[in-house]
Amino acid sequence: MHMVGIRVVSEMQHATPPSPPFLARLTPTGDSPPLPVHFWIGVDGGGTHTRARLFDAGAHALGEGQAGPSALGQGLEQAWEHIQQAVQAAARAAGLGPLNPAESALGLGLSGANNPALAAACVAANPGFAQLALEGDAVTGVLGAHAGRPGALLIAGTGSIALAHGADGSRRQAGGWGWLNGDEGSGAWLGKAALRHAQRGLDGRDATGTLARAVWALLGPSAEDLLAWQAQAGQARFASLAPLVFEHAESDPKAQQLLSAAVQQLEDMVHAVDPEGALPLVLSGSVAQRLAPQFSAPLRARLVNAQGDAMDGALRLLQTSFK
Repeated sequence: MHMVGIRVVSEMQHATPPSPPFLARLTPTGDSPPLPVHFWIGVDGGGTHTRARLFDAGAHALGEGQAGPSALGQGLEQAWEHIQQAVQAAARAAGLGPLNPAESALGLGLSGANNPALAAACVAANPGFAQLALEGDAVTGVLGAHAGRPGALLIAGTGSIALAHGADGSRRQAGGWGWLNGDEGSGAWLGKAALRHAQRGLDGRDATGTLARAVWALLGPSAEDLLAWQAQAGQARFASLAPLVFEHAESDPKAQQLLSAAVQQLEDMVHAVDPEGALPLVLSGSVAQRLAPQFSAPLRARLVNAQGDAMDGALRLLQTSFK
């Protein structure tokens, strides 16, 4: 069999009808008939971990698995390696043997899939799944959180993004620009800010307290130590510093200042995708959950519990893509 990709996609636009997901389907070669699809898999992949949920043809959950990060910005080979590890872990949790991709349909919600070039490369590297549908993790997140109905979602974990799904089917996105020059309010953004503060402290440009001392204790007290650490740092490594900011918020005004700045950045994203504040809002990601008490009263008043998660949304993506 060989893979046929379906979709030529334009760049993500704000407040537009949603463009179709990236799709791929294996087609038979020669006289070989296609194998029947027995399993459906929903995957949620971010900058820290990948989760997979295995469903039968009746959409009954059978098992879940987890592996390392599959954010596309961290590398395509790593993404597919961890996706497949999570899928097979879900099969083991369901009491099954190794899953045959050719008998499985895969719905992917991956961080970085809002970049058309990365998404197209990901689909082209399909290792043999019979059906594949790919969208950004915010899309599958909002589909799962509101069970396909109108609503907004704010994700702030390793990265950050906000997405609103309107009653007319339109979508509006803010953030999601990546950790190098975006993802404001995220774990990576907080980690970079903490390191920047520690650097400025060594220069004498910032008054230092417990946060800077915690960074120096972890990474080393010299400029050489900090430079060596950041030379090897990527998104996940910067995000690993974010817990220090939370831990020292009560003892160091600088740490609380960084958290307050993160709150403002994330509230700006929510306002950008839902200026009228009319949609129910779900928070997702460890940073968003920890910052929730610091959000403004109007935003907190709109918060609702998620009706499902991004793996449910990835299944919904599959169901609507391959009717």
